[in-house]
Parts: sequence; structure tokens; C-alpha cells
Amino acid sequence: EGVAAFWRGSTPFVQRAMMVGVFQVATLDQFKELYVKQFDQKKNSIPNVFCAAMTSGLLYSIATMPLEAAKNRMASQKPDAVTGKLPYKGTLQTLRAVSAKEGFFALYNGFLPYYARCGGHTVSMFIFVQVLRDFYQKNA
Repeated sequence: EGVAAFWRGSTPFVQRAMMVGVFQVATLDQFKELYVKQFDQKKNSIPNVFCAAMTSGLLYSIATMPLEAAKNRMASQKPDAVTGKLPYKGTLQTLRAVSAKEGFFALYNGFLPYYARCGGHTVSMFIFVQVLRDFYQKNA
């Protein structure tokens, strides 16, 4: 099968990961500023980073949940018993097929656990980064 076989099926994973990076990283600093202005938080304090990261995690969860659902369906699909063909061929085709057959909100089944995972990851990652930044600034 060759070296390319190692990457077969990775496209949905990569597409979702790109969107995670876009929404998670791009929105954090904007939410930090929002919480400073609206709630008088000290910028880069742990509460400020926590609130901004939870909001950033929420946005990224909303944006990427359909891609997560498509990725999971594509990863666990079985060939049709009669034709032997797989029901899903690509991310967009999967999104369209699921929306048409089960409705758009079927792509958001399991959203709360997904947000708990994404929000928790975002908070722990950005708080850790902030603690490292603070340590570096103090000791540099």
C-alpha cells in the first residue's frame, strides 16, 4: 500500500484540527479584552484567562461540532451489505447527508460533553501558558 496508506482517512481529522486552531487561538485575546472592559477584570489574571478560555472553547465547540460529528461518522462507517460501498465519502458530503436525513441539529448530538471536553482543554492549556508566561516574566 505504500507510505501514503499511513495518511489515508486523515483529511477529516486535519480539517477539524485546523478549525480548532482558528477559533481557539484567534478568539482568546479578544475575549480577554472583552472581560477586561465589560467586567473590570485584570488582564491576564487567572480569572480573566479562565473566562476568556471558556468563551473561546464555547465558540470553537459550536463551530467544530459538525466537523467532529462528520469525522466520527466517517471513522466508524461500515460498508453497505448489498453494494459494499461506504455511505460517506468526504466531510462535506457527510455533513449534507446527515443534515438531509436526520436534520441539521443531528450534527450537534452530544454537544454538552463535547463542550466540556473542549472547554476544559482550552482552559487548562491557556492557564498553563499564562502561568508559564508569568513565571518567565518574573524570572527573566
